Amino acid sequence: MSKTEDSGVETPKADNFIEAIIKQDLAEGRIEKVVTRFPPEPNGYLHIGHAKSICVNFGLAETFGGECNLRFDDTNPAKEDQEYVDAIKEDVRWLGFQWAGDIRYASSYFDQFYQWALYLVKEGNAYVCDLTAEQASEYRGWATAPGKDSPFRSRSPEENLALLEKMRAGEFDEGHCVLRAKIDMASSNMNLRDPILYRIRKESHHQTGDKWCIYPAYDFAHGQEDAIEGVSHSICTLEFADHRPLYEWFLEHLPVPAKPRQYEFGRLNINYTVTSKRKLKQLVDDKVVAGWDDPRMPTISGMRRRGYSPAAVRNFCQSLAVAKTDGVVDMAQLEFFIREDLNDNAPRAMCVLNPVKLIISNFEEHINGDVQTVAAPVHPGKEELGTRELPFTKELYIDRADFSEDTTLGRKKFKRLVFGEYVRLRSAYVIKADEVIKDAEGNIETIIASLVPDTVGESPPEGIKPRGVIHWVSASHGKQATVRVYGRLFVHEAPDRGEENFMQHLNPDSLSVLQNCWVEPSLADAAPEGAFQFEREGYFVADRYDHQAGSPVFNMTIGLRASK
Repeated sequence: MSKTEDSGVETPKADNFIEAIIKQDLAEGRIEKVVTRFPPEPNGYLHIGHAKSICVNFGLAETFGGECNLRFDDTNPAKEDQEYVDAIKEDVRWLGFQWAGDIRYASSYFDQFYQWALYLVKEGNAYVCDLTAEQASEYRGWATAPGKDSPFRSRSPEENLALLEKMRAGEFDEGHCVLRAKIDMASSNMNLRDPILYRIRKESHHQTGDKWCIYPAYDFAHGQEDAIEGVSHSICTLEFADHRPLYEWFLEHLPVPAKPRQYEFGRLNINYTVTSKRKLKQLVDDKVVAGWDDPRMPTISGMRRRGYSPAAVRNFCQSLAVAKTDGVVDMAQLEFFIREDLNDNAPRAMCVLNPVKLIISNFEEHINGDVQTVAAPVHPGKEELGTRELPFTKELYIDRADFSEDTTLGRKKFKRLVFGEYVRLRSAYVIKADEVIKDAEGNIETIIASLVPDTVGESPPEGIKPRGVIHWVSASHGKQATVRVYGRLFVHEAPDRGEENFMQHLNPDSLSVLQNCWVEPSLADAAPEGAFQFEREGYFVADRYDHQAGSPVFNMTIGLRASK
């Protein structure tokens, strides 16, 4: 639903082209039930582009009361790992989706795929080819020139069956031969020029172990998996559009139980990122980042560790057009949804990132005991969440950037604490900076200030005009914390386009680790993945792994407002 600007009344959101197709298919009785699938290859962690695909496939199933399968296209054991399987399952759940029935694997259908390969051979539609990789590339031709038939294309079905069985039995070395479909070497579509169906890979598989030493190509497995599972609409990104004729050729030439249809939509690209699994893996392998879930990575697990919420990621993905063209989305569009979600939901807290000590010289004159408890709202827009208690003590920490000795600074330019002037401490007293103590190098070690009594929640006496409001933490009751501040991983808006190596565009300042930060006491016991707005600083999250009670570690999620 969307609201019109004139009336504010919600109007139905226009169907995207896939929704329109599904509605027509249901109305015409071509299908009785919508079945989609999300089919990642477990050769890396999922990224923001996959998040859009997840939202599209699971969202269509939800919209039309159907089902969405989670299926791992695990046809390449050399690059796949159980770690990736587990991470992908967790990412889908974290985004708030649940697949239908048990998890599916391409490897579960390997026996059926092999029987269909035998069927193609017997029908004269597949053959074993002994060309080397270099020779096969030469025979394939170019996009502007037709290929030529392999000299092994004329082998008889009987000869091909015998050779295929030897391939399966492990009698040939890797690269010795492949099984190819017999289609059309002169086709204008390169994918139809006798594509490979099976390769020899003497690798142990994370699901089937050592049962197989030949593995099906993705293009051979894809449509047949959909047919086995009764998928009604096989939704892919645009790079698979040229593969659709091959997808349909297999369905037409095999005795499959169903005839799914493939549709393609534009993939999600975001500036200042790379989303190639190969390139993301290089960042991990070269230790440019701390792992696939490094908060600078565009992976779903990285965004989770950075403090993005699943709702914000879904809202972003759902805001994007499902169209027949690719496009590049500005990072600011994603950040808008992250900031909007956190502004609405994150509790407030105080953290001093670059501390300098501030001592209240007249503390004992106006406050009984060593500490006064002041109250601050958990969230200023949600009174139902109540208040949090803050210990106000004689010694505090404020941020160095919030103090200046320059008394000529105008109030509009510097709304913080200036020597000889007043400022309000958030939810506490108005104070005046009276004196500074410096070390031998001239650096400020301590600020001596005096409080204005009876100003907690009250206006100061006439004639006292605080410049602004600054945050603070008790030096005796606050807790020391580590805070990681993140910037963009790349300084170029299109790091992997053009001829330059994307690694040349890395941002050397993408991570700053601040060890001597001070947080209000309750944050020391915050639950991992708890998100907060550190007042006047930005949004932060307790690290899901490193944050522990008594030893807090926070990751910066995003600033309070978009940077220019």
